[in-house]
Amino acid sequence: MIEDLYFEDFTLGRVFVTAGVTLTEAAIVDFAFQYDPQPFHLDREAAQHSIFGGLVASGFQTQCLSFRMFAQLGTLRNNLGGPGIDAIRWPRPVHAGDTIHCRVTVGEQRASRSKPDRGTIRWDFETLNQRDEVVMTASFISFMRRRET
Repeated sequence: MIEDLYFEDFTLGRVFVTAGVTLTEAAIVDFAFQYDPQPFHLDREAAQHSIFGGLVASGFQTQCLSFRMFAQLGTLRNNLGGPGIDAIRWPRPVHAGDTIHCRVTVGEQRASRSKPDRGTIRWDFETLNQRDEVVMTASFISFMRRRET
């Protein structure tokens, strides 16, 4: 776990690397059943005949897990929320049995002019599989609390 970090601690270019998580077939199917019910996420047989050649995780599941892994580092204890995600891409599928982890870089840091208690951070995510192949990229934007002075 990382110590309490504030806006000022997230210098441009700072990199955070998360632990990994392995996606099981059951986890993929469970997520898909609840949130992304497409055959290549739900049905092993149907997935065999898809462009993926087997069961794959939903990109949304990859996104959620990526954010969870980053948050579990303790980086977001002073997060005040955020306006969104930009340019999310899934260049490779995540298959059952794959282990993913994230490399998150501070891509932008901007102090608020109107609200001196906070600043905006753009987190550039790269989610990689066990072969270090990129399976997701995205830019998450968040408002971070500044240190009290």
